[in-house]
Amino acid sequence: MAATWIKSLHINKGKTLLQSLIERTDYAENPEKTKGGQLITGYSCTPRTAAVQFAISKRDYEYKTGRNNGKSNVIAYHIRQSFKPGEIDAQTANKIGYELVMSFTKGKHAFIVATHTDKKHIHNHIIFNSTALSCDRKFKNFKRSGKVIRYISDLLCIQYGLSVIGNPEPSIGKNYGDWLEDKPDKKERTWQGKLRQKIDEVLPSCSTFEDFITAMKSAGYVVNDKRKYITFLAPGQKKPTRLDTLKEGYTESVIRERISEGKTALAKNRYTPTLLIDIEEKMRQGKGGGYEHTATNINNKKSAITMLYLKEIGVKSYDELVQKSTQSSAQFSERMNRIKELDKRLSEIKELQKYIGQYGKTCDIFQKYKASKWDRSFYDEYRAEITLHRAAKKYFDSLNLKKLPKMPELKQEFAALLAEKKGLYSDYKELKENKTNLLTAKMNIERILGIKNDVPERDSSKKTAR
Repeated sequence: MAATWIKSLHINKGKTLLQSLIERTDYAENPEKTKGGQLITGYSCTPRTAAVQFAISKRDYEYKTGRNNGKSNVIAYHIRQSFKPGEIDAQTANKIGYELVMSFTKGKHAFIVATHTDKKHIHNHIIFNSTALSCDRKFKNFKRSGKVIRYISDLLCIQYGLSVIGNPEPSIGKNYGDWLEDKPDKKERTWQGKLRQKIDEVLPSCSTFEDFITAMKSAGYVVNDKRKYITFLAPGQKKPTRLDTLKEGYTESVIRERISEGKTALAKNRYTPTLLIDIEEKMRQGKGGGYEHTATNINNKKSAITMLYLKEIGVKSYDELVQKSTQSSAQFSERMNRIKELDKRLSEIKELQKYIGQYGKTCDIFQKYKASKWDRSFYDEYRAEITLHRAAKKYFDSLNLKKLPKMPELKQEFAALLAEKKGLYSDYKELKENKTNLLTAKMNIERILGIKNDVPERDSSKKTAR
């Protein structure tokens, strides 16, 4: 169970670029925390001289591009990855950390991974150079980088047989005040920490941002949302806290997004399972050993994603998965059957309206034709109208209609059925994705557990007779 966060590193006040890099790497590489340096690995750099190598690459970057952002310049990025006590050894933790940052940076940035064992929980300090190995560009930290890192970390944990946090906190770096908030005894708390905690408590029950403001007021906060920056004042607090000072995870835009995500959580699962490759079948088709190795690695990742998906939706057993999958398929089928019924009735109404209109427009002509005692010359003159009238009458007889429905009533029924159809389609995509994901997960778990379903596999050795 790994908890991760990422933060950008800048030049420390009163320090040079190199001094700042040395301070950060020295902390990570502390021999007392890394078994004398045995738990430090590097990529495209030597760990003990990583700071110097990072600094040289930045000089080359400035020379190539002519860019220098001064005090706002990000010199490196720091990823922290913590594991559940007693669940992993230090060497494996270091290996997972290496794979994590290699996957995240795609091997384009030099980095070091230092595994610390000085606390009850083994944890990694990963520092990667903001400047690329090519020295012609820099890493641009994006809005969801913390979630991406957590996603990769979760996948690796599943692959290594480790547990995964079900609902992790936002992946951000912590300052001293935040660290106090997380202390077990909680003797000291900041007003910001208390506000974050209260926001986390009330958000699950809020469907709109206005609900959130109301909930915070009900919790005892004085909320001023009339100014540019929303402020919160807790009982006993002297100076209100501006919402934007809470930073990532708690700004107004992110809170609105969290509320929106909460309403559509089912349709926005972070993990979407995809069907495992049938390696045995592929090998029977003549694939080589290299394919088997590649396909096995792909299946390992797909299996990990499937397990994360099941954990995310709260499925704890195969029987529960079968039940959910059956229910989801039945719900989707029921929805589709109703939509088909509506489509059929809507088509009937359209057809009926067409023939009623056609019948009404030709009724006078047909009555005159009848009064002429079916005169041939009259028929020849009004052949089209008489034909349409008879077709309408034949259609009504096929429906056994003794009395024609009124057009206003048909229009009213059509509008009501169309509105119902649109309502059924409002969450159609969500239901379809849910059904597909559950069926895919079920098939993957059956393959992983060796469970044979009732559908016989096709014998690929049999050839179709010509």
